[in-house]
Amino acid sequence: MTAHLIIKNLSLGYGEKDHDTPVITKLDLELEKGEIGCLLGPSGCGKSTLLRAIAGFQSVYKGSVTLNGRILSSDIENILPEQRRIGYMFQDFALFPHLTIEKNIGFGLQNFTKTERTHRISELLTLVDLEKEAKRYPHELSGGQQQRVALVRALAPKPELLLLDEPFSSLDESMREKLSREVRMIIQNSGCTALMVTHNINEAHAMADRMGFIENQRINSWTRPPKDPSPAHGACA
Repeated sequence: MTAHLIIKNLSLGYGEKDHDTPVITKLDLELEKGEIGCLLGPSGCGKSTLLRAIAGFQSVYKGSVTLNGRILSSDIENILPEQRRIGYMFQDFALFPHLTIEKNIGFGLQNFTKTERTHRISELLTLVDLEKEAKRYPHELSGGQQQRVALVRALAPKPELLLLDEPFSSLDESMREKLSREVRMIIQNSGCTALMVTHNINEAHAMADRMGFIENQRINSWTRPPKDPSPAHGACA
């Protein structure tokens, strides 16, 4: 069976020629449909740059990104971000403060009919148990509730892949493990394939079907996490 997401021999960088300052070099990664992958590494190792390349916001110097059999990025091809069917959940949630929760969730559903949009918003509010909060505004919700809204907003258009960039970084440490398991359940119930980046190994263990460490611009191992991670690992520096 062909993997749903295939990243092959990918090289990324910055500078006038996109490779004057290498960030990622000859990186390989695969995810099956419905799997959740997590990449760990310290700040500046290229985690977020990789997500941006998958989403189409960062050009590819060498290699390719293929999703569901379609090449999205290569050194000769670059599908526009809005044509990739990829959802993106940002570190700060990026909710619109002037829109209600239901309007935040429905923001990316312009191509749905009114009936389809109403049904999809209701379905997602039920998924995250926020039906009673539909008419409220982001500032009226807790951090955990805001996170759930940001998550289902990214899932609303039914993307083929969901990207999560340090989604728990703005939350208290005591909330992170609980919410990471909750987010995993929501993503699994949606049937979406997802790739998350983080510097926290406990979050990765709570979320991941597959995980790896970015070191020296490449992935050092890409494996299934052990069921009982050693607490001695802690978070990456």
